[in-house]
Order: sequence, then C-alpha cells, then structure tokens
Amino acid sequence: MLSPQTIALVKATVPVLQEHGEAITRHFYPLMFKEHPEVKAFFNEAHQAGGTQPRALAHAVLAYASNIDRLEQLAGELPRIIHKHVALGVLPEHYPIVGKYLLRAIREVLGAAATDEIIQAWAEAYGLLAQVLTEAEEQVYAGNAARPGGWRGARRFRVARREDESELITSFYLAPADGGELPAYRPGQYLTLLLDIDGQPVRRNYSLSGPSGRDTWRISVKRQPGGKVSNWLHDHARAGTELQVLQPAGDFVLDEAQSHRPLLLVTGGVGITPAMAILETVAETGRPVHFVHAARHGGAHAFRGRVQALAEQHPNVQAFFLYDEPREGDRPHAVGHLTPEVLARHLPADRDADLYFIGPKPFMQAVRQHALALGVPAQRLRWEFFGPLEQLEEAA
Repeated sequence: MLSPQTIALVKATVPVLQEHGEAITRHFYPLMFKEHPEVKAFFNEAHQAGGTQPRALAHAVLAYASNIDRLEQLAGELPRIIHKHVALGVLPEHYPIVGKYLLRAIREVLGAAATDEIIQAWAEAYGLLAQVLTEAEEQVYAGNAARPGGWRGARRFRVARREDESELITSFYLAPADGGELPAYRPGQYLTLLLDIDGQPVRRNYSLSGPSGRDTWRISVKRQPGGKVSNWLHDHARAGTELQVLQPAGDFVLDEAQSHRPLLLVTGGVGITPAMAILETVAETGRPVHFVHAARHGGAHAFRGRVQALAEQHPNVQAFFLYDEPREGDRPHAVGHLTPEVLARHLPADRDADLYFIGPKPFMQAVRQHALALGVPAQRLRWEFFGPLEQLEEAA
C-alpha cells in the first residue's frame, strides 16, 4: 500500500501531467530505446511514428495519477493491459527498465519541478503498479501453460497454406511445427508473431480469424503501405515458412454467457478478422446475429463469400454489406457510409443487444456515437482499440 504522503505527492502532479504528460512520454521512448534496444521489439514503430503510443501512455499515466487514491476505478482497464502484455511476452525483468526511464523522463522534462520527493513518490507508485501487473500476468502465463496444448514463451509454427481473401488481405493457416495439440482460444482473441526482419526483431499482434478447435490457426493480414511485418508476410511467408508464435490473448472476446441476447457485429475494413471468429462460433448456436460490414468496394471486401454462406445455412444470421466507393459489378446492400439509420435497421426496438465493433478509428468513433445516440446502453458496447478512450469519444 502507498502511504498518504506518497498519494498526496502523486496527486499533486496531475495538473503538470495534464500539461506536459505527452512531452514526458515522447521523451521517454527514445531514452529507453537508445540504452535498451532489445525492448524496441515490443513496440510497433507505426504507433511510435504516429504518436499514438506516447499519447496512449500519457493518458494512462495521467489516469493512474488521478485515481491513485481510488485505484478500484481503474480495475476495468487492467484486463486489457494484462492481455496486451501477455500477448507480447512482457516479463518481470522488463518493468524496472520502463520504470527507470519513465522517472528519468519526468525529471528531465519537468526540471526543477520534479523534486526528489516527487520522483521518490512516483517510484513507489510505479513499483506498486508493476507488482500488480506482474502478479496478474504470471497467473495468465501459468494458466496458458497448464491447459491442454498450452505452452510458455514462443512456439514454432509452420505456414500450412495461404489464401487471398481480397486484393489486400491474405489468410495464413498456421500449424505447430512439433505436430502437437493446439489449445482452445476465445473468439475475438489475437496471437503474436515474433519475427526477425533485416536483423531487427519485431513483434506483431494479429487477430485469429477462424473458430477455435481446429488443427490450424488462421490469421488474416492486410498489406499495409510501409508496413514492415505485413509486407514481409505477404512477400515471404509461404507454405513451410516457420514462425515463432506466442499464445492467444485479448479481451475483445465473445461473452458466451449472454447467448440469450441478440448480437450485432459491425466491422470496417480489416476489422472483419476477429469478427469472423465470433461469427463462425455463434452461427451454429441459433443466437440471432446481424453482421454489418463496411468496405471501400468489392475488391477490398474479405470473407464476403463465407459470410453469405453462413447466412444461407443459418436463419439466425443476417448479413449486410455497405460500400462507399463501389465498383462496376459490385452488389452491396447499400452505398455510402454507416449512418444511424443503417445501424438502427439492425438493432432490436428495445436496443437490448450486444454490439461489437472494430475498424479504423473514424469508423469506430462513428459507430460508438451512433449507437449511444440510438439508445444502446454503454455497457452493451464492446470494441478493440489501440489508444485512450478519449480518442474514441472524439467526434468522428
């Protein structure tokens, strides 16, 4: 537990963090990477370059300081952090490295305002958080290793085959190189690939786009302009290519305890991938599910055939496709962007449905905004999003 003095000192830094928090986190990453390049693989370069990661960390630090006297307020955020750390293979020895350079960044950015007392208070506060996270993460690691087919650390997989799903998205079917059993995972989770590209180690998360319980795992990857890992996979991963894989993680998962409630899956672009795992799982249960997907045009629309097949096979599945720039010959159900009217067509009159949505940030902002305006209870909304909630709450 933290002392009242430590709590008071950390709380006193809230106004400073509101003003300088992002400057601190932008200073923090280069400091740490320069002296500990081995941790760079845990961070996506695109998120660094775009400022998303420093901004998210700044919001997290501010939230921790603001609630240091009532940490129960942050309990809802911990599962997402824990899953992200487990997915990347974060270990206890990484926490002292982060703590050292975060405190150093605070001191160097704030200068004389960062007194010894404040730095000591933040060291204690960070130590408490590190302890909570490492203990929770160890429970997940141990549980993963103990389940049938489970393991700890990286495991070698081979690409069994690959299939083009659209002009930009390719699926890779992965099988354990040791021929062993695969553990079950929850629909909506993702795995992490550990790669070495041009001598640089990198780690990337990719959603599992197929149902659990098969002899291969499927990830479906969009070729991103300038994307180091996505382009490598598209250009080099063929049948027989070996990859290092960490166990599935993530809390954007199907809540199977709510099977009595209608389910609405709303996706944009490559956001369709985790929703496919959910749809494949739910289709056979009889649970009413509306699957709404927005794409630029038919050439960019992955899994259209499979979704249509599931809708034809299962009366409980309704599919709706929306294209904003349809090509000649495309046959979407509607043209344009997702509107409140489109969303309302797929919601029950009493709005008592579970709404899962994922896609580009502006798309997700619009879905969230429309859903709340239409009266969908906030607790019925589920999403996967990199960054602070404040960004999702901004006007689309």
